[in-house]
Amino acid sequence: MVEYGDIRVVYRGGSKINFRKPVISNDSRFLLCASGESVKVFSSVTEECVHELRGHTGQVTGVLLRPSNHLQVYSCSTDGTVRLWDFTDGILVRTYVVGYPVYSIYASLNHKEVVFIVTPVQSDKRTELFQLVAVNLPQTPDQLVEARDLSAVLSDVSSNPSTIAFGRGGEYLASVNNLKMEIYFFKKNKSYSFSLREYTKNGGKNTFTCIACHPKDDCVATGHDDGKIRLWRNFKQKKEYTYSTLHWHHSAVSSLCFTPEGTNLLSGGVESVLVQWRYNQENQKDFLPRLGAAITHVTVSPDGALFSTSHSDNKITIIQSCVKVSAVIQGLVKGENVTTGLLVDPRSKALVLNGRPGHLQFYSLQRDKLLFHLDIVQQEYIHEAGLEQFEVVRAAFDASGLWLATVEERKQKSAELELNLKLWSFDEQTQSFVLNTTVSAPHEARITAMCFSQAADSQTTTLVSASRDGHFKAWQLGLPAHTDDEGPSWSCDFVGAYHGLVPRCCCFSADGSLLAVGFQEVVTVWNPTSWELLTTLSQPPGDVRNLCFGQLSCSKYLLGSNNKKMVCCWNLLTCSLEWSTSMDVSLLLVDSRSENMAAFCCQDGSTDLFVFKPSEPRPLFSQKAVCSGRVIHAVFTPREVMLESSEESSQWLNRSQLYFLTEFMDLLTFSTKAEEEKLMASSKQLVIDDTVAMTPFYLLLGKHRHEHLGNEESAERTPLPQSSVAIKELLQTPAHVLPATSFLCSMFAKSLLISVTETSHHCFLSSSVSVVQISHSLYRGALSLTFSGVFWCKSYKEFKFYPLKIAS
Repeated sequence: MVEYGDIRVVYRGGSKINFRKPVISNDSRFLLCASGESVKVFSSVTEECVHELRGHTGQVTGVLLRPSNHLQVYSCSTDGTVRLWDFTDGILVRTYVVGYPVYSIYASLNHKEVVFIVTPVQSDKRTELFQLVAVNLPQTPDQLVEARDLSAVLSDVSSNPSTIAFGRGGEYLASVNNLKMEIYFFKKNKSYSFSLREYTKNGGKNTFTCIACHPKDDCVATGHDDGKIRLWRNFKQKKEYTYSTLHWHHSAVSSLCFTPEGTNLLSGGVESVLVQWRYNQENQKDFLPRLGAAITHVTVSPDGALFSTSHSDNKITIIQSCVKVSAVIQGLVKGENVTTGLLVDPRSKALVLNGRPGHLQFYSLQRDKLLFHLDIVQQEYIHEAGLEQFEVVRAAFDASGLWLATVEERKQKSAELELNLKLWSFDEQTQSFVLNTTVSAPHEARITAMCFSQAADSQTTTLVSASRDGHFKAWQLGLPAHTDDEGPSWSCDFVGAYHGLVPRCCCFSADGSLLAVGFQEVVTVWNPTSWELLTTLSQPPGDVRNLCFGQLSCSKYLLGSNNKKMVCCWNLLTCSLEWSTSMDVSLLLVDSRSENMAAFCCQDGSTDLFVFKPSEPRPLFSQKAVCSGRVIHAVFTPREVMLESSEESSQWLNRSQLYFLTEFMDLLTFSTKAEEEKLMASSKQLVIDDTVAMTPFYLLLGKHRHEHLGNEESAERTPLPQSSVAIKELLQTPAHVLPATSFLCSMFAKSLLISVTETSHHCFLSSSVSVVQISHSLYRGALSLTFSGVFWCKSYKEFKFYPLKIAS
């Protein structure tokens, strides 16, 4: 990614987890997937991310289990490296430098310490031409190794990993690209090519989309654009090949995968249905429908116990072999258009934006995990092309996070625009937002901007919405009109306009005492208490696109940008223009925790960033080409722990972190080298005490060891009881020759007890870690012991509670 001194642009929270096919560990406990510049390791049971393997400096394009060691995994990246990880501990073992961007990776048991990668053909100027290359990985103790022993295997392959597969443990490999399939036999060092016509007799497209090889038989399954699956056989002789056809999918087959024993074939596509075909009994098939979104990848664990499907909404579904969903790992949902912008929930510090159709998603950037979806439209979404449905287009939070405002709209060709303004209150019991007020047709035209008064100590909560109908409206929270009403509701308090001009943007000052509304070329300033127009601010010609009030010591400034490539700063104390500069600002935003502002400028097909204070003429930080294309949305998110950067160029990142979304739906942020080193160091720390054996007893009681260690080292040790021989004999004697359990239990319990006085009611045993309870149960004449936390003994003719302490 882009680097600038101590700062670089990285994929951090919200990266795609459906970009490449995930892999499942041999014991089916972990699922690993590429996510931006890292590899995430999820628990297949709890859905939690247990490790994040960081180290690549480019997009991770493939993850592969090492055939010779099931506890290690390979990852490849566009940074030109292949890295070997111990994924159970999250430690980087070795880095192999290939020197060329790597787009996918493969391996087989027949080729030890050799991986196959797809790289672009360097001699060809066309970027879409790729080749499959075998890379010999030297086995050295060094952590950084040059892997320059490359040999080409196939040319003109696809960069899509689903188009290449190994058969019979690596005896041959098959590759599909467009209308051609090529099968390469390693022993013969020979390949056969098979081609299809572009269209079938019925008009279906024969283009290959994916491939899978049977693990034991000479059978290759291919998916096609027309939804058909072909099973190819007898391909060792080019002229004698045959294929049979399976057809259920109505659209393109996106992924195919055989189970490890080859008894079933799994397929998926846009229907959101996982299809399980019986091998050699293709008429028998099972379905798992309604998985929520189009399937992009299907994979199976090496033991066959779990399946997983990746989906277009950045989700991974973990499925048991009985075709039952067991877990869902949901990433940040990135649609075609984020109309709400990027918001931060003041309560949870979660990133909020458009999610599933008609929903808002709350995404934790710290945990990189989706918290929940909030259904705004509250109508069933119908997946049908050309059908106009309600969409969430605006959203805003108040300063306390207790209120959320949303705007949904639907525009049909033969009908007028339908608008709904909804106000949601936060419910402490459900820890979610509950609909409070719905305003139908709040404006006569589309809403262009919406904001809350950001004064946290204000007695009244005010929302302002601006519209293309030439008006802005102020909505206030009022007390219930009747005693029968459940609670407060919202109503319109004021309607404002300025000479029939259209308001494009609006914002409140930090203390809520001023409201700025941009009416095309005029900036107006209002008093929210009396709704009096205080002043109008002059500026160079051009429609105002962005307005921001300064924060903290710069609160006297108001900044705005227009469509004539100008940025202006007004001094509100003098109501005059403080400064202006020529700059094509597409996005202007303010950091609520500092005086800093950020301006994104689009120029020559890329976007530049400038961070500055309104009171200082020199930028604090500037960087050219932070990303390709335009930045469409950005937001400052507060840090949980403040950074202590001493570098002047990175101090603006100490209190907040800047996230921005590109036109390609990539969520990026800025990271310092110190922050990256801290993350790398933390990922290598193992929370294991090497001096203590990791036994089940330690896992249960080990946490008490540190609590009592200090007190018990200085305390006088109690002598060991003289019953260890009896205990040993009792535990080692077969159960069927022992006396009655009721008799033994009373004897055994008494042997563990130490006499107590009337003033001391504590019973001490001889090992000091925790408090236990001894009980007995009868099971076919055998004695069993249960340790759980308290001990009961009969004393003073009644049962009393005594803690049972074990000393070391």
